[in-house]
Amino acid sequence: MPERAPESDVNPGRTPRVLVVDDDRVTREYVAGLLRGAGMEVRTLDSGAPAVDLARNGGVDLVLLDVVMPGVSGVDVCRMIKSVTSDTFLPVILVTARADTSSRVEGLRIGADDYVSKPFDERELLARVEGMLRIKRMHDEVSRARTRLQELAVRDDLTGLFNFRYLHTRLHEEFKRAERYREPLACAMVDVDGFKRFNDDYGHDVGDQVIRLVAERLQEALREIDVVARYGGDEFLLILPSTHFSGALTVADRTWRSVSERPFDVNGVPLRVTCSIGVALYPSRDVTSKDELLKAADAALYQAKDEGRNRICVFQHQGYIYTPS
Repeated sequence: MPERAPESDVNPGRTPRVLVVDDDRVTREYVAGLLRGAGMEVRTLDSGAPAVDLARNGGVDLVLLDVVMPGVSGVDVCRMIKSVTSDTFLPVILVTARADTSSRVEGLRIGADDYVSKPFDERELLARVEGMLRIKRMHDEVSRARTRLQELAVRDDLTGLFNFRYLHTRLHEEFKRAERYREPLACAMVDVDGFKRFNDDYGHDVGDQVIRLVAERLQEALREIDVVARYGGDEFLLILPSTHFSGALTVADRTWRSVSERPFDVNGVPLRVTCSIGVALYPSRDVTSKDELLKAADAALYQAKDEGRNRICVFQHQGYIYTPS
C-alpha cells in the first residue's frame, strides 16, 4: 500500500476532490482506492456525460479520465469539460493505452493537462495526480489574489463601497447610456452633517464606525439598480440610473430618513447622525456632461448645508430646497 500523501502536497486546509471516470469497474475501483489511500476524496463514474455536469457545477479539483469509453470518448469529454470550465482551471489527466499515441496527442492538443498510460505504475499515477493538484492549488491562490487586488482597485477599504476611481468610470458609462437612449439619470451627493465633532469628541475610531454605519444605511435605502460610492471623507455619491425628478426625490428622501431617523449604536453609545443631500438631474438645461452633473449635485449639497443642513436640495436653474418633515 503506498504511503499517505502529505496534506501540504495535496491541498492545504481541505481534502482534494478527485473524479475518476472509467467504464471498467475493476480499474475504476482500484484507482479510487489508491487515491483514497493517499488522502483524497474520490467520486467515481462509469461514463463521461455526468462528468461534464459535475465539472460545470464545481466541487471537483481534478478529473482522471479514461480515453476509451463507449458512447462519448474520453477525448471528447475532456474537450467539453475544458469548455465549461474555461473561466477557471480544472486539471484533466487522461488515462490511455501505452501504445495509444494519437489519443495522447489529441488530448493534449485540446487541453488535457497530463496523461498516464495503462498499465500504470502506482507511484507514477500518484505523482502525476499530486503534481496536478499542486498546480491547481497554486492557480487558485493566484486567482484569489488577483480577485482581491481587483476588489482593492474599485472598493473603499473602510466601507467596502465603490471608491472614487470606480465612481467616475461608472458615472461616465451611465451618462453615455442616458445620452444614447434618451433616458433620465440622477445623482445625489450625501454629506454627514458636522462629522468633525465625532472625531473630536469620541476619537477617530468612532468616526470611522459612523462612516461605516452610514454606508450600510445608504445601501439599505437604495434600489438594486442604484450605485453608491464613497466620494471622499464623509461624502458619498449615489448614481440613480433611469431616474427622473420625482423618483430621485423619493430615493433621496428614503436615504435621508435611513440615516437621520434612527440613532446610531456605536460601541453601546447612541449617536444621532444627520445628513445633507444634493440632487442633480439629467437631462436639464444646465447639465450636458457627467462633470456638470457632479458639479450640480455638489452645488445643491452646499446649498442644503448653507440653508441649515439636515435637508435635501435638488439642483435646478433657480435652486430648490426640500426639508423632510
